[in-house]
Amino acid sequence: MLKKIADYLGKGRMAIVSGVFLAFSLALLIVGNFVELNISPYLDPAWVTVVISGYPLVYSALHRLFKQRRISSALLITIAMVAALVIGQVFAAGEVAFIMAIGEILENKTTERAKKGINKLINMTPQTGRVIYEENGIAAEKVIPAEEIKAGMKLRVLAGETIPADGKIISGTTSVDQSIMTGESLPVDKCEGDEVFCGTMNCYGSVDIEATKVGENSSLQKMIRLLRDAENKKAPMQRIADKWSVWLVPVALLIAIVTTLVTYFALDYSFYDALVRGVTILVVFCPCSLVLATPTAVMAGIGQATKYGVLIKSGEAIEATGKANCIAFDKTGTLTFGKLSVSNVISFGSLSENELLAVTAAIESRSEHPLGKAIAAFAQEKNIALSKAENFAMIAGKGVSGFVDGRQYFCGNRKYLEENGVSFTEQQNSALDALRAEGKAVILIADNEQAIGAVALSDTLRPSAKETVRKLKKLGYEVVSLTGDHRATAEYFAGQVGITNVKAELLPEDKVNAITELQEQGYNVCMIGDGVNDAPALKTANVGVAMSSVGSDIATEAAGIALIGDDIEKLPYLCVMARGTFRTIKFGIALSMTINFVAILLSAFGLLVPVTAAIVHNAGSVLVVLIAALLYDRKFMKKADKI
Repeated sequence: MLKKIADYLGKGRMAIVSGVFLAFSLALLIVGNFVELNISPYLDPAWVTVVISGYPLVYSALHRLFKQRRISSALLITIAMVAALVIGQVFAAGEVAFIMAIGEILENKTTERAKKGINKLINMTPQTGRVIYEENGIAAEKVIPAEEIKAGMKLRVLAGETIPADGKIISGTTSVDQSIMTGESLPVDKCEGDEVFCGTMNCYGSVDIEATKVGENSSLQKMIRLLRDAENKKAPMQRIADKWSVWLVPVALLIAIVTTLVTYFALDYSFYDALVRGVTILVVFCPCSLVLATPTAVMAGIGQATKYGVLIKSGEAIEATGKANCIAFDKTGTLTFGKLSVSNVISFGSLSENELLAVTAAIESRSEHPLGKAIAAFAQEKNIALSKAENFAMIAGKGVSGFVDGRQYFCGNRKYLEENGVSFTEQQNSALDALRAEGKAVILIADNEQAIGAVALSDTLRPSAKETVRKLKKLGYEVVSLTGDHRATAEYFAGQVGITNVKAELLPEDKVNAITELQEQGYNVCMIGDGVNDAPALKTANVGVAMSSVGSDIATEAAGIALIGDDIEKLPYLCVMARGTFRTIKFGIALSMTINFVAILLSAFGLLVPVTAAIVHNAGSVLVVLIAALLYDRKFMKKADKI
């Protein structure tokens, strides 16, 4: 009940009501200097402010003190508020409570985090599996709930179905879309003996697998646990005022008590006047401007970033980005577009490149494989006329065949062509090795007699990737690449943009381990990713940046920052802005401490009373807010462009 009242009074609309009554009280104080009003202190409008803004403050202070055994800044402000009320300074009491309430609201606004990512990943968990068993000596199959699947069971996965457990293929060939686990942009061909992962999609033929890791031991569940663990390690950003409250409270009380005693006994003032000096010190000692320094600067930084298409979810994310000294990139969808396109058409025989492309596209146009679709789309873009392919056949995980103009052709991987009696010359092998060294997927084409050519497809590097990496290095960041792609592909694209530190063929847990290793080496890591498989790494890193347009919702939810429009050339701006915001936060903290120190001296000598102290205190808070607000119009983008 008490907490519900505190939560209700701590809402933004109640703070507005509180501020209105505080302003009314201030107006009466100003008018009272010129006209005798004779208003009883018990009728001061600031009492409403004390109740609305003071109750949540008192509740927080006592809860942290007695339940959590922790001294907080709320305790010091509560003491100052009560002390001001004791000597009849209602406005001063309301002022410190109101400023603290505003700081709490601002901080809550900047630290709200979406919790939808894990739930979306959980929804991707397979619900059923098709188990193979023997009944009266005859093989049969039935669909059972996924939680009933045990290690060692034989499972059948049809085309288009989700694989219900980690396992090993014991029969059949297929292509598996395992982007959820590795981030690879195209399905991976699988045959007997190959491993498959829970939650990945069987794209083509039916395969039988033996379950090896099920339930909580599966790769998908392990990724969900990684995401949860990383979330739990992310403690909310603790205010600096709270960190310092352990010594701030006793020091403030000691100075206030000593000042009161010295004024009463040594300077021979009345006890009331001496007490007023002590209370005044407590009022100016309240770390309200310190409380405002961080959230206001953060809000200004978030507001500016939004203008440039960078969505920052929390102050914690800005702070972590400002401290980062290592940028870790996923490859597919970040450094590259994550979309395959034809890069090379190579003829080994008498056919021209366009003739070879026409034959290949005629057959592949009937295929559902992403590589086939990409080849057909490329031929259409080049306005190449296609003959009709007849007697089309597909062997999942290997290739396709068909007749074009009465002649049979085979299109697929090397193993598929060799099974159909095709061999390759040394010169052809060298050409194919060169394509694979560049990280390209290769479709080989042959007729009934020999290999006649190859079509290579490649992901496309983002035009801004190389310049972005150069700027980040110039800013002093260590830049690394963490990807699930094959090493040859990973190293080729990394070399194109100037990244030398490359870790390839990584599963989600491997990416998490790689980031943990970097952190153990002293790096504060900023991870850039886009896929579901990147979510645990985005959470584990000191701060995660998601490519929000092409990226999955889960990756976007897991990250603290999202790039609207997937423009990675905004990264140098983000880093410059975050560093600038972090410096402004530190400056605001130093300034607020200086103002408080000067005000304490003035209070000790009797030059300030609680009301004037509250006004000085308020002015300091406003100054900190104004300095932070200037961040909104700082020219961080121009600075980033000049790097």
